[in-house]
Amino acid sequence: MSVGYRFYPSLLNTFSRYLNGGHLNAQQLIDSINRVPTPTTAAQERGTSFEEAIVKGTNEDRFNPEIISRVRKLLPRPIVDTQVYCQWEIDDVLFYGYVDLIGSYKAVDLKTTASYQKDRYVFNHQNLYLHALKRKGIKLMEYVITDFSDVYVESYTLTHPIDKQLEEIRQFKAFLEEHRPLITDKKIFVTPGDDSDRNAGPRQRRT
Repeated sequence: MSVGYRFYPSLLNTFSRYLNGGHLNAQQLIDSINRVPTPTTAAQERGTSFEEAIVKGTNEDRFNPEIISRVRKLLPRPIVDTQVYCQWEIDDVLFYGYVDLIGSYKAVDLKTTASYQKDRYVFNHQNLYLHALKRKGIKLMEYVITDFSDVYVESYTLTHPIDKQLEEIRQFKAFLEEHRPLITDKKIFVTPGDDSDRNAGPRQRRT
């Protein structure tokens, strides 16, 4: 089956919020699809800075050293690679994106939040990275999460159900077709003869 769409996880997670009453209207969703620029929030900037501190040691003094230490102890040893590009064909969809880092058998994505709820990432579309990375020997997807006062871990294996994510992908395709005249992001739809239909990797990271 030829690829007709290119989706990345943060977009699918936004659609999931829209479906599940996440205070997002259709126009806001379409703006997200079209990558309409929005200002970076303080929380987003802090999350990016925390990831840089963990992985590269940049500006570590901005954060609690105990939290830094606890998070690092949960990372794979050794770290095989960082900012790892993933892609997986799901019927006529090319799913793609970047995971923060991988070890020999597990992938880890670092998350920051103001408030953590148990099993927050059980239906996250980044769980599909696990299937994209299977050929690299990755068998576990872990989220290492901090609210800057404590550290939490969620772990998912290849046997973890992904039915909800796959159904949301089908629903997202229907939404896109219904609103196709309003979609301006040229990467979303793959046109016949597009040589890049299996190489969607953006030059900049999108989570």
